[in-house]
Amino acid sequence: MDYGMIGKIEKAKRYAQEKDRFSVKNLVVIVGGENNPHEVHYDEGKWSCDCEFFRSRSRCSHTMALEMILEGMVVSEKIDL
Repeated sequence: MDYGMIGKIEKAKRYAQEKDRFSVKNLVVIVGGENNPHEVHYDEGKWSCDCEFFRSRSRCSHTMALEMILEGMVVSEKIDL
């Protein structure tokens, strides 16, 4: 491995620990649900999920889990746990 790549790997490790450097604008994630996988979208502050619960409530366990994982990197409503 060349020295340039070693430096980039170290920089990437440092960046990965500094979540405030990142902001997610658009994202598509497949979440393995208990019954079926679900496709979750995040598009400029708005979540959507293809599960039935989201259709009726505009929020579901899949979107809330991603909000928790991406805390500080996405702008979304605060969740009360």
